[in-house]
Amino acid sequence: MTVAVGAILLTIGIPSFRYITNSNRIAAEINGLLGDLQFARSEAIKEGVSVSVCVSSNGTACSGANTWQNGWIVMSSANNTVLRVQAPFSSSDTFVATNAVGTITFNRDGYANGIAQGTSIQLHTSPTNNNWTRCLAITLSGMMASQTYNGVACQ
Repeated sequence: MTVAVGAILLTIGIPSFRYITNSNRIAAEINGLLGDLQFARSEAIKEGVSVSVCVSSNGTACSGANTWQNGWIVMSSANNTVLRVQAPFSSSDTFVATNAVGTITFNRDGYANGIAQGTSIQLHTSPTNNNWTRCLAITLSGMMASQTYNGVACQ
């Protein structure tokens, strides 16, 4: 009887646990980039110099790719100092920018340079599930927002 009750509890609990772990992983991945972009923008305004966030697989230089899951750095243009480093994702999720954006630079006024209007970075789980897909939208004025994905575009 105890084994039967335990089996029922596991049958109910394991799918819920998978939902929680996926949800937490996705939130951490998208909030990591969002937090670093907000940090870069505030540093650019505070210091009066351009600050860039770019894809970097080695943590020291920009790679020029638009695959943000490989990691990124926050770098000040004043003396090319790396302010923050994000390691590559340990999961197989993909985090790819539209318009092939691999670098986002904030000027001293907080505006985003080097991006097109409507730029977003889309986080897809592996295997791809539109219910888990999230987008990080970035405007030319430097505003950023995490958005859900409806199967066609960010909302």
